[in-house]
Amino acid sequence: MFKLEKRPFDSRTMAYCSPLIAFALTLLFGGILFASLGHNPFTALHTFFILPLSDAYGLTELGMKVAPLLLCAMGLSLCFKAKIWNIGAEGQFIMGGLGGGFMALQFLDAESSWVLIPILLFGALCGLAWAALAALLKTKFNANEILTTIMLNYIALNALLWAVHGPLKDPSGFNFPESAMFANAAILPLLHEDYRLTIAIFFGLFAMVAIWTLISRSWLGFQIQVLGEDKAAARYAGFKENALIWFALLVCGALAGLAGVSEVTGPIGQLIPYISPGYGYAAIIVVFLGRMHPLGILFASMLMGLTYMGGEMVQIEMSLPKSITGLFQGMLLFFLLASDLLIGYRIVKKAPANIEAPTTNRVSA
Repeated sequence: MFKLEKRPFDSRTMAYCSPLIAFALTLLFGGILFASLGHNPFTALHTFFILPLSDAYGLTELGMKVAPLLLCAMGLSLCFKAKIWNIGAEGQFIMGGLGGGFMALQFLDAESSWVLIPILLFGALCGLAWAALAALLKTKFNANEILTTIMLNYIALNALLWAVHGPLKDPSGFNFPESAMFANAAILPLLHEDYRLTIAIFFGLFAMVAIWTLISRSWLGFQIQVLGEDKAAARYAGFKENALIWFALLVCGALAGLAGVSEVTGPIGQLIPYISPGYGYAAIIVVFLGRMHPLGILFASMLMGLTYMGGEMVQIEMSLPKSITGLFQGMLLFFLLASDLLIGYRIVKKAPANIEAPTTNRVSA
């Protein structure tokens, strides 16, 4: 009865409506999921999306989740603008946390908060260096960045596991795979002593403003956008493609590394086997959900951060597995991709087929 018809031009309206449609479908099928598990869907959705934000503590916890997501997502938006499909923010996040954690362990007896500067810088540089590997493989060997960055994610995770089980393990930690607790001077300052939110949220907001200014108000940002729209046009205009690829990947790696070191010097306070619940992967969803616009990415980061909090809340209140967070994030991505189809296509009703009556030959007597 219906068919997809190519639009003459991409629909700008659907470009902004598709995230709302995706979220509505996620709520609908999330309710069905909860009902299939034997829970009241309305109560469960309230517990997942509303209850975590019912007090000031919940709002500050949301800010704590938004900070790393926003840093990773803004770096990825720069890559995606240039059509550089960097899937490695997770690995760059982990390497930033590992490098920053290693540096923090060198200042266990420090009392001056100035030690935070080399710790944060070294963490950002480690994320940048990890992204540089992908840039080198792409520009020198034409390796697909999707494959290389995904593989580098797993190498980074195993490097972290090796470190906390080996050279960085706390000798006084009863053989637990974790480092010593960092000195108070090496911990990011809290915005309020009653909450866990640190100044990392300002890093994310600053990155949002800086990347938006770079993309929309600078010659370099214009070159990145042209490279993403048409590589042939960028080459014809004399833009240095390899230099732009290096720049985008290095900035993304530095921001993801800063997010990682901010996490280990913030709410975690030490190196542990899993310093990221998947912020680097979730940031990919955030970028597309936010339509690669800074404000959209900010709101998408808040929604994605809420899914982490909601997963923890239903685990506490309803004894459901925490992995339900991944289900909601997966549904959101699936429905977003499905809804984005409507940007270039529209659903139309098929015209009824003309059925001609069969003709009969009359034989005259």
